[in-house]
Amino acid sequence: MERPRALISVWDKTGIEELAASLNSMDWEILSTGGTASRLRDSGIEVTDVSEVTGHPEIFDGRVKTLHPAVHGGILVRRDSDEDMQTLSELGYAGIDLVCVNLYPFEDTAARDPPASEQELIEMIDIGGPTMVRSAAKNHADVIIVTAPEQYAMVLDALSESNGKPSGVGLEIRKALALSAFQSTAAYDSAVSNELWRRFSENRIPNRIHASTGEGRELRYGENPHQPASFFPDSGAPRGLSAAVQHGGKPLSYNNYLDLDAALRLARSLTQTCDFASHSCVVIKHTNPCGAAVAESQASAWENALASDPESAFGCVIAFDRVVGKETAEAIGKHFFECIIAPGYEPEALDLLAESKNRRMISLEPFGEYSEEPKIRQVQGGWLSQIQGPPSIDWEKARSVTTRSLDEEGLKLARFGTSVIAEVQSNAIILVSKTETGFATVGVGPGQTSRVEAVRIAARRAGDRAQGSMMISDAFFPFRDGIDKSNEIGITSVVQPGGSIRDDEVIEAANEFGMAMLFTGTRLFRH
Repeated sequence: MERPRALISVWDKTGIEELAASLNSMDWEILSTGGTASRLRDSGIEVTDVSEVTGHPEIFDGRVKTLHPAVHGGILVRRDSDEDMQTLSELGYAGIDLVCVNLYPFEDTAARDPPASEQELIEMIDIGGPTMVRSAAKNHADVIIVTAPEQYAMVLDALSESNGKPSGVGLEIRKALALSAFQSTAAYDSAVSNELWRRFSENRIPNRIHASTGEGRELRYGENPHQPASFFPDSGAPRGLSAAVQHGGKPLSYNNYLDLDAALRLARSLTQTCDFASHSCVVIKHTNPCGAAVAESQASAWENALASDPESAFGCVIAFDRVVGKETAEAIGKHFFECIIAPGYEPEALDLLAESKNRRMISLEPFGEYSEEPKIRQVQGGWLSQIQGPPSIDWEKARSVTTRSLDEEGLKLARFGTSVIAEVQSNAIILVSKTETGFATVGVGPGQTSRVEAVRIAARRAGDRAQGSMMISDAFFPFRDGIDKSNEIGITSVVQPGGSIRDDEVIEAANEFGMAMLFTGTRLFRH
């Protein structure tokens, strides 16, 4: 009876010596290539070069080594087909019972900083590896396909129970390994497609959507307890929330991820658009900002952001754009929050915040910028994609449309307010004011079907602090009623995109009340 044969050719060589040695001890023949074969021989493991099996040397610096019928015939032959087995024998080939392959690190190379050259990136596109993986996965009933070091122990345990016979690895395990193999090659091809689109295409939106993720992490539940949910990290080098480190508390939930994403977006946006400020703080509830502030001190930024809507801030998610200091942690005190995300924490601050076991502190270093990458959203029957980033308002082209205009401090307040409202659910109105050392929201009216109702909600939340504040609208005012209402609560300036057929009526109302009104020309809806 022929010895079973395993073909091992891997880039990630973690645990490969133990795998090959165990197979050798169970009387398996090991076929290998290039660096993998050298690594195994250096460990004292007997190896047969694939070139001996194919009768052909590796060529083109290893670009072609396993693309040969002696390899793929041995993988794809159907053991239950007499005709297949006879053909294999006539050709002088033998079957291959296990394929262990992982692929060139294309994604890691693509993620390098500074970026890899185009030539170097192209060389990291694996050809023979995915071909062998797909061949073995297709014929999983006869061939064991192993694509990750984490699978080695399971396969060896199954083989050891049958004295090394390939049949010891049952069909259910083979199916699971095949599924994992096809997922790995699909993700790999998606990564190549996405990166080459970024490099080769001038379009900002891809012509096809190919998602490439790591293995999903099961969450406690979805938006509600009856809904199962998972978080899928981007494949390749961890970034964003997949690179975040959690300190304390229970695992993150589906809603936590959504709120952290919203907090991270706005904190990054404020850092980029409000470069005149030292610290920013964002308070998020159900993906909407209920408070945001920029200030000279971090503790002040927190206090001013919280003051915007302390009632809604119960059980909130908080973001800071700087390392959280002890003074800030003391200012937060016993306030109940779900999570904080920041570039890091001073040890004393982390100790103070961790006094409550239900709090979760998330660190993300580097904090990063608000990137303008395509954002993807599923709808029934398809997908939507758009470029999302901080508000791209050309302030040189923004125009005052009223008798009274904004001064330099007013323009800074407008920059702050438009950064915040871009992350508030539409229709949205926010009220913002100057503080002792910066700027802060004083009232937020999110997600209304009527713009004047959004004004009323923002005014109610601001209370007396609405007096003298600036009103920011994410879209134009269709009627003057929003301006009439804002005058009743003491608004002194308005920032909006303009563009309504009734702009003249709205401007007339603002002049009537002595308000300054600025048209930005940029709508900031968020649905």
